[in-house]
Amino acid sequence: MKHISKSRAPADAEHRREVRPVVCYPMETLPRPDLAAYEQARAAMQPKQRVTVAPRNAACFRVRAGDFFRISVEGPQVGDLNLFSAHNLDERFYSGKTRALNGTHVGTGDQLFSSFPYLRPMATITRDTLDWYGFDAFGGAVHDVIGTRCDPYTHNLLSGGGQYHHCCHSNLSRALAKETGLPVRAVEKHVHDVLNVFMCTGFLRETGQYFMKASPVRKGDYLEMFAEIDLLGCLSACPGGDCSASHSSDEAVCHPMYVDIFASDVRPEGWMPPGVNGYDGSHGVGA
Repeated sequence: MKHISKSRAPADAEHRREVRPVVCYPMETLPRPDLAAYEQARAAMQPKQRVTVAPRNAACFRVRAGDFFRISVEGPQVGDLNLFSAHNLDERFYSGKTRALNGTHVGTGDQLFSSFPYLRPMATITRDTLDWYGFDAFGGAVHDVIGTRCDPYTHNLLSGGGQYHHCCHSNLSRALAKETGLPVRAVEKHVHDVLNVFMCTGFLRETGQYFMKASPVRKGDYLEMFAEIDLLGCLSACPGGDCSASHSSDEAVCHPMYVDIFASDVRPEGWMPPGVNGYDGSHGVGA
């Protein structure tokens, strides 16, 4: 929080603060998808399956490369999303690198990237009915890749011994165990930092603390993505509901969430499932 200072400011302190920032990963060099080509595939998509995620619970789903999936809600509700390669749990969504490449919050045209050593697009956001929200006066925006996930360990730490079993980390672990047939403790290590779907978050300017506020999502809103590779997804309907007050609670009003999967026999022009990252580690980290 940087609220404790025991050092005397130097004479040129303001000059040092006024140095202009440099963007670490310029977006101009990041390959971007051709959304017009994706629209061709969208026009041909047909409903294939609906997965219902109960409040304070999680469910898994699978999407074939080249198909679409859409996350929606019954009412104001946020969700925590994990993505894996359908064939390899070690390849999973890398929220930190996705944040570094796209920014703190994602939207239409942004891609979700996988972990090292794969580092390739897993999914492309093709529609977002909350794209009108932008950044509010508090610096808040929706669909963040800055939060981790509510979990029982931090809950226990902050509550002095609380044993809450419906945090998103717990929900995702149980859902992944059910989907894979593996023990919960075995799959827990694969559950990772999330895309906070519909959650409205930011950082307080004064202290840098991560904040949340009531999500603007309503019934009828959705976030839609195109699967770049064969995906195994897990979605938790956060026990905080719209996260207007808490994200680990049995008191918050919660609603079901839905994942609708759409098959499309039309592929974006020139599209191929991305191969794993081309970095040759034989003379570097792999040596």
